[in-house]
Amino acid sequence: MRRKNKRMQVPYLKMHGTGNQILVVDQRAGDLPPPGADKIRELGDEETGPGFDQLMWVSSSGDTSSIANYRVFNSDGSEVEQCGNGVRCVARYLAGFNNEAQEFTLQSPAGPVSARTYPDGQVSVSMGTPDFEPSHIPFDAATAAVSYVLSVGTDNIEISVVSMGNPHCVIRVDHIDSAPVSELGPRIEHHERFPELVNVGFMVIVDRKNIDLRVHERGVGETTACGTGACAAVVSGQRLGHLDEDVSVRLPGGQVVVSWRGGDTPAWLKGNAELINEGMMHL
Repeated sequence: MRRKNKRMQVPYLKMHGTGNQILVVDQRAGDLPPPGADKIRELGDEETGPGFDQLMWVSSSGDTSSIANYRVFNSDGSEVEQCGNGVRCVARYLAGFNNEAQEFTLQSPAGPVSARTYPDGQVSVSMGTPDFEPSHIPFDAATAAVSYVLSVGTDNIEISVVSMGNPHCVIRVDHIDSAPVSELGPRIEHHERFPELVNVGFMVIVDRKNIDLRVHERGVGETTACGTGACAAVVSGQRLGHLDEDVSVRLPGGQVVVSWRGGDTPAWLKGNAELINEGMMHL
């Protein structure tokens, strides 16, 4: 005789990083596996669940050098490698929301992430070393280059590509408000030269220390902010010779700071991580 599955109440924290809505579920004690794609889509919709852009599923770490592991799921149910705004929220939660300076390491699908919390509530996270090798992004190109030409319909668009643990394509535009995010974003996301799809950033370089950015996220659409997208835009601008090592990135949801010293050094992302509410969800 088969037993019926019992519905479980699982606590969550709804947070945001630069306006990017993040659902943090701490399963370090229970170690429940994350729900399936259908359930994630239900939870991600504000009409049927708490609603979120990304779900951060936190579990215990078997590595003594890390305090926790996490996995990342988009609201469409797809699992992705990294989320800069999400990991800032996880770090702020694990630090106990104390406005104290703390430093620790987390394990992500993209590798270890160092996190620092500050007395002003800001959080800085190491997003790993940018990877420009086309096969690692992945992007269909014969050789690595600083920029490429991508054919989209009848248009040839100059792009930069980079992996920040997840694939990114960055385009320079003249005006941020009129950037063709809704038009070009989905077409480039699903372009045949990106076999695992891609996040698409539309960047305006204001000066060497400031950029404006909008991001069409893979599996989500345009969001108010994208932490890895901010890193991708800054490192791409640096490689083109247009940006300094520390750059403020203005996104629709707010502002973050990206720092990269070049070479094999990691890019660091600093910004806010705020609690919206707490609740229970049924699994």
